[in-house]
Amino acid sequence: MLTDKTIISIVVPVYKSQECVEALVNSVDECLNDIDYELILVNDCSPDNSWQEIKKTVQSNEKVIAINLRKNSGQDNAIMAGFSTANGDYVVVMDDDLQHDPADIRKLVQELEKGDFDVCFAKFPKKNHKLWKNLGSWFNGKMAEIILNKPREIYLSPFKVIRKEVVDEIVKYKGPYPYVDGILFSITQNMSQVDAEHHDRFMGQSNYTLLRSIAVWLKLMTSFSVFPLRIATLIGSMASILGFLLALFYLVRYFIEGTTVEGWTSLMVIILVLSGTILVALGAIGEYVGRSYVQLNCRPQYSIKEILNIENR
Repeated sequence: MLTDKTIISIVVPVYKSQECVEALVNSVDECLNDIDYELILVNDCSPDNSWQEIKKTVQSNEKVIAINLRKNSGQDNAIMAGFSTANGDYVVVMDDDLQHDPADIRKLVQELEKGDFDVCFAKFPKKNHKLWKNLGSWFNGKMAEIILNKPREIYLSPFKVIRKEVVDEIVKYKGPYPYVDGILFSITQNMSQVDAEHHDRFMGQSNYTLLRSIAVWLKLMTSFSVFPLRIATLIGSMASILGFLLALFYLVRYFIEGTTVEGWTSLMVIILVLSGTILVALGAIGEYVGRSYVQLNCRPQYSIKEILNIENR
């Protein structure tokens, strides 16, 4: 049960959300005013006035801890920066646009305690996203079932609560391309979920473009599995077998019917198929080699420029 001794850390990566910051802080304070909490706002080098708005909230609310990153590092990297500072018994991750309701934090924590789970995700029966984003989320979930052994019924929600001891294990990951949900599933399978309402964005537009979503999918595919390499191997093997059978077919026709293949059409089709397969395989290998190269060069996940209000906790 939540008590006056329970400490909750809420990590929120902030990017292009200057209009949302004040409303977010007020909403969290209103929903958790009887609980000891800390709200960690991580400014991911936002190009608008998000950092200025965050600094204003720090002056008026001692429970807000502000982290300013030197460069844009991406959502998961910003979350990792927040995790490194979190001090609560439970660590909540949520978006900055109030599509995730702070009032649901209690429900998530209670579910975590009730079943002694390590992680509890918020499940949205209805999501206020564009169709392509909902389809991408569904596809990402299916890939996670294959790669991460994710239970089919669990929805990979960006709104979740995690026990502090699990967060301590997550921050041990030092790779330059962290994928928080992927790291979670490599640490524990003891997780649950509860239904929550997905609200309209408070202001502005989503920062997740199609390219950003593809980048997240690539982190899932290449950071925790060799699945793409196996697919490339399988496709290459099938193409080789198909080429061998086709060559055998033409050879048999030559000896039985005395006919040869005329024209360039079949030859060009075979060349295009095989060369395309080779390029896909090389691309998958290159992705792995590139990530290994960056990791060997010890590229940091993030660089913190300043932290405000941390001395008050």
